[in-house]
Amino acid sequence: MKPFEPNLSSLAVARDVLLTPFGLDEGKLLKALGSMFTHKVDYADLYFQFTKSEGWSLEEGIVKTGSFSIDQGVGVRAVSGERTAFSYSDDISEAALLDAAAATRTIARAGSGKIKIATAARPTGGRSLYLPHDPLASLDATAKVNLLERVEKMARAKDPRVVQVMAGLAGEYDVVLVVRSDGVLAADIRPLVRVSVTVIAEQNGRREVGSSGGGGRYDYGYFSDELLDQYATEAVKSACVNLEARPAPAGPMTIVLGPGWPGVLLHEAVGHGLEGDFNRKGSSAYAGRIGERVAAKGVTVVDDGTLQDRRGSLNMDDEGNPTQCTTLIEDGILKGYIQDTMNARLMKMPVTGNARRESFAHLPMPRMTNTYMLAGDKDPEEILASVKNGLYAVNFGGGQVDITNGKFVFSASEAYMIENGKISYPVKGATLIGNGPEVMNNISMIGNDMRLDSGVGVCGKEGQSVPVGVGQPTLRIDGVTVGGTG
Repeated sequence: MKPFEPNLSSLAVARDVLLTPFGLDEGKLLKALGSMFTHKVDYADLYFQFTKSEGWSLEEGIVKTGSFSIDQGVGVRAVSGERTAFSYSDDISEAALLDAAAATRTIARAGSGKIKIATAARPTGGRSLYLPHDPLASLDATAKVNLLERVEKMARAKDPRVVQVMAGLAGEYDVVLVVRSDGVLAADIRPLVRVSVTVIAEQNGRREVGSSGGGGRYDYGYFSDELLDQYATEAVKSACVNLEARPAPAGPMTIVLGPGWPGVLLHEAVGHGLEGDFNRKGSSAYAGRIGERVAAKGVTVVDDGTLQDRRGSLNMDDEGNPTQCTTLIEDGILKGYIQDTMNARLMKMPVTGNARRESFAHLPMPRMTNTYMLAGDKDPEEILASVKNGLYAVNFGGGQVDITNGKFVFSASEAYMIENGKISYPVKGATLIGNGPEVMNNISMIGNDMRLDSGVGVCGKEGQSVPVGVGQPTLRIDGVTVGGTG
């Protein structure tokens, strides 16, 4: 893997793709920003983006759908106090920039501005967490189809009860360039790939579904046969386990969460409540609680956008700030929030590099990157052995949370009963119902097996979707309400 310098490599590519073809340079960008400061504006930025993306899906042995798209444009934002004006254009030109800039001046306060806009652009480097691959060019169309056919054959060969296999391949090549009124000029080239496998297994007229997959900021070369076989194995196992599953019991019980993807519960029940905008407005259950105990001793939660090649990682956030590892909860004590520039300024807190947006046509807001709980010191077998009667949740489907009170509902897609410290039989239809802050305080054992998810997470907030990562070790949580079918 060759190291590269984001200052030079990414910025040069971004200029070639987003500025030069349209007759733009740094001087014209600063002119557009400056036009917004004829009245009183605190901050302004331009966000240029070029995105190529594709998706392939295989069903019943043939590729049934394929898609390819190219999107490009620029978002123009001005911030004055708590107010934000935003406009965007898919036409990248000096005239379009000046028109968009004029539209944002509607929020300016009366009077002459006292904030000085930069007279020159200042190239700023981010991190080098992934190579600037174009994943779409890393395999030809025949090889992409062959990859999906291989994973389908692998899944069908795992178990005779498999009656249907659906496989998907997705890739994205994203070039972004941020120019700010303080002169910061920063760029990033973001590859992203993902494979998904879904199987349907049938036995005695009963059908069940299992799924798996993964990916990250790589090209398609990441998907070795060994990794594809792992995805196929996991999907088939999940479906076949559910063929034997009994209805889940209901009521309060001790639950053990497996490592890795079950961290999605942490993401939803805790992570969203720690985003700066909700706390600035006082709408989060965690608002105003920094320094207070919000979880059991031993619980440390971080949001880390600096992990190598991870789906939720970024060399820089969507305001041009380097990403970082932010400790949110340390040994059960609330330490901080996830911040973008505006909310950090209004709350007089540090920027954490968590400004994210779905595209140039969307406003940035504080969002998670890779959010996970650090490992403890307990062996997972010891945690299971400590439970006389409870539920072991290995995998989750959907879930939702109300951040104002922390209440959540999550459905387990793969779960087992624990009887006398041992995993007994699989159950179906188990739903975890609880309150995020309460559940965090009811964690009684933390495993030494912290694991991140395989690279499939997508987070939604206010209609915007962004890729994220989750993770956690095996956890024992006492007194969780389980809604069942039995």
